[in-house]
Amino acid sequence: MKSALFAFALCFGATGAHAEMPHPVTDADYGETDPTQVKLGQLLFWDPILSGNKNISCGTCHHPNFGTGDGLALGIGEGGIGLGPERRVDPANLPEQRIPRHSPALFNLGAHEFTVLFHDGRIETDPSRPSGLRTPLGEDMVQGFSGVLSAQTMFPVLSADEMAGHYSENDVSQAVRRGLITGEGGAWDIITQRVWALQEYRDLLIEGFPEIADGEPADFTHISDAIAAFIAFEWRSDESAFDSYLRDRTPLPAAAEAGRLLFYGEAGCATCHSGVFQTDHGFHAMGTAQIGPGKAARFETHARDDGRMRVTGRAEDAFAFRTPSLRNVTHTAPYGHAGAHAKLSDFLRAHVDAAAGLAVLERDDIDLPDLASAKDWRILDDATEVQAILAAAPAPNELSAAQIDELIAFLDALSDSAALEGRLGIPDAVPSGLPIDR
Repeated sequence: MKSALFAFALCFGATGAHAEMPHPVTDADYGETDPTQVKLGQLLFWDPILSGNKNISCGTCHHPNFGTGDGLALGIGEGGIGLGPERRVDPANLPEQRIPRHSPALFNLGAHEFTVLFHDGRIETDPSRPSGLRTPLGEDMVQGFSGVLSAQTMFPVLSADEMAGHYSENDVSQAVRRGLITGEGGAWDIITQRVWALQEYRDLLIEGFPEIADGEPADFTHISDAIAAFIAFEWRSDESAFDSYLRDRTPLPAAAEAGRLLFYGEAGCATCHSGVFQTDHGFHAMGTAQIGPGKAARFETHARDDGRMRVTGRAEDAFAFRTPSLRNVTHTAPYGHAGAHAKLSDFLRAHVDAAAGLAVLERDDIDLPDLASAKDWRILDDATEVQAILAAAPAPNELSAAQIDELIAFLDALSDSAALEGRLGIPDAVPSGLPIDR
């Protein structure tokens, strides 16, 4: 109970103290990007050549039409057809399961302060390791990634459910199944050779990376570095109404200003959603609804998602997930690590009172492609599992319907139209000639 009360004070400001306003975002908050790498990364991001069966790109699940997500609670990668909420199961290539967690937004990931990624933080900067990163690969992690944003791109291409394909479907999935990830003949090498075989990619790699021009072979770190450069450039987001307020005190609309006062005051949101991008990059158990297959290894049979505890092994991290940035949040539905809330207002109500939120969760509103084998409600139908989630959550807070509306008005003031649209956009074609998800 002590930890729950602490989380309440941490995330909802039990004292009612007013938080300090963040400083205006400047160029110094971001790393620099190379234009050639950005152009290369744009093509790679949208090219299905990186997936095992050459049918899924990064943009399939991180699309500007859906706030750089996929518009689904839990997506379908391999075995899916279509885009966004219209994506459906391919009856000729049935997926084994849904992707276990909601597709996160990509805004401002090129900023220096983003040193921990994924809902559970399983990739993070760690200067004590040779690679400079801590990842699930441990000491087998290769060196040479430009940073944590580059490193995170390597995992979706290895995931059977996301991009690699299942078992013996293709050369990439076969390599993953045999545990061949790094080195010659490994999954990353296979993907790299696909890319290098295309002249347009080869020319851009040579132009964008001096070491390749000097004779060093291209490898997957160059591909991932280019994709990271593109993401950092394409979805930098710091031209919202709130940014104008911070820079020159341009007034916010009345409802948004009332929401700002709540956010940084009585509601205490800024204790966790702090800083220039409204995140402390920490991990908090908030009793968020769990649906879908959960986070489990193939040999495990449970459907639970223990969140950060799965990374750290610490019991106190059970059901804790990374504080997301709130930039463009009104455009990134659905919400929660499992995408169980279709509406932001419903998510906020559940966020301040987890038990009440679970009790009124509208299952019919949750956008999940039909998948006959899925057992999406295993956790929510198990009273013991629900109680474990709620036991780790903070004590309930009270916000009126009017206050929630004001908070949403402020959150909408974090929207940046240029970032939402993307600066380069979707290319007309990619070097592989494969179709692009538009």
